[in-house]
Amino acid sequence: MSNTASAAKGVRKQRRGPFSRISLYFRQVIDELRKVVWPTRNELWTYFAVVVVFILAIMLFTGVLDAVFDRLVMWVFA
Repeated sequence: MSNTASAAKGVRKQRRGPFSRISLYFRQVIDELRKVVWPTRNELWTYFAVVVVFILAIMLFTGVLDAVFDRLVMWVFA
């Protein structure tokens, strides 16, 4: 029973020390960063422009709503 149970669960890993775990973490982070497909300079400027335009549009929309509600409240309570 114990042989089949251990085979089903897989081989247990040995417990690592805290510095070994930190080292393993940073090695894994570096390995994952090597897999990243970084944008080109042109793509980065395009993404930047899209974000800035979107933020300006949201600011304009919020400003218009604020002005409309301000006029409405002043008309109701004045």
